[in-house]
Amino acid sequence: MKKKIVTSVLALLAIALVTTTITVSAQELHREKSLYRNIVVKQDGDRRCLVFAVKRGDQHQTCVSTHNPKLLVFPYVRMTLAGLLLNPKPKRVLMIGLGGGSMPTAITELVPTAHLDVVEIDDAVVRVARRFFDYKDTMRMRTYVSDGRVFVKRAALRKNSYDMIFLDAFTGDYIPEHMMTFEFLEEMKQILNEDGVLVANTFSTSALYDYESMTYEAVFGEFFNFKMPITANRVVIATRSGKLPEPEALKETATSLAPDLKAYGVNITTYPTFLETKVDWQTRNRRILTDQYSPANLLQGR
Repeated sequence: MKKKIVTSVLALLAIALVTTTITVSAQELHREKSLYRNIVVKQDGDRRCLVFAVKRGDQHQTCVSTHNPKLLVFPYVRMTLAGLLLNPKPKRVLMIGLGGGSMPTAITELVPTAHLDVVEIDDAVVRVARRFFDYKDTMRMRTYVSDGRVFVKRAALRKNSYDMIFLDAFTGDYIPEHMMTFEFLEEMKQILNEDGVLVANTFSTSALYDYESMTYEAVFGEFFNFKMPITANRVVIATRSGKLPEPEALKETATSLAPDLKAYGVNITTYPTFLETKVDWQTRNRRILTDQYSPANLLQGR
């Protein structure tokens, strides 16, 4: 018994040593404190990462391989491309949340005819993405420094509309409260075209899971709840019309997209199996999140 305990302790020490070595070996390329967060860029071997240093620990927002820039390192980033299963060729795309810019860059490459509006609240994040992650505006992609909700409201006033919206507005701890509510989702729904698709990155392990799910359902009706065992993220995929493709149509589209997505590390032919519509959240003693009832910080602190 003692031998087993010693072995376990040694194994834990070995893991700790490896973790420490990896952390120490990472080179810090940049650090600054913006209006919203502490921003750090680290290089570890061929991996360069954008880190938001927050009270709950460092959160990696973007990691890229300097040897293979196309590769989408994080599983959740690859998962968001499942939105293309519902519309493989969106003409107008809105992305809320920039990170290092790997997603908008990938979309411009995968859909050469698409025009992108990218919204990021923190101008420091935009500067860092351009300097360290080769992010750049083009004739088809423009970046706006703005609060995502303010941008959506103004887009509605201008009668602008989109075929696809990606919502990935994490601050490091979680999504800002005002971008989780029924009212905000309704505002995004208004600027979607008739066949428009919303793709939202969130968590499958959050204390807000039930509340978020009820809120998305209240606005969009049935949606795809996309979770995979390789990550604690989940991706919500909803449509303005409330209509979702049948499994066979998803598989057919996945097969056609697979060759182009391979370079990005995306095995999209496996995704349709994980696109669920069944209700797996609790509704008892749960409420839809609204501008008046959005206790995100309270719930996450439980």
